[in-house]
Amino acid sequence: MSTFILAFGFFLLMVLAMAVGYILQKKTIAGSCGGLGALGISKACDCPEPCDRKKARMEREEKRQEKIKEWQNNKIL
Repeated sequence: MSTFILAFGFFLLMVLAMAVGYILQKKTIAGSCGGLGALGISKACDCPEPCDRKKARMEREEKRQEKIKEWQNNKIL
């Protein structure tokens, strides 16, 4: 049990130290490898045509944008 408490205390101390360092430096958290862009991949899915789920999501978003545009045109103020 004492090993668990010691390990928990150590990790808690490390998280606290990282939080203090983050607050004092006022820097945003950033990755070190650059993500998919570093590998020359522009998107996570390299398929030429989007899948059915993405098509449905794009269609819903398009309808939503149309409703917002209609609302903007019809508002009183």
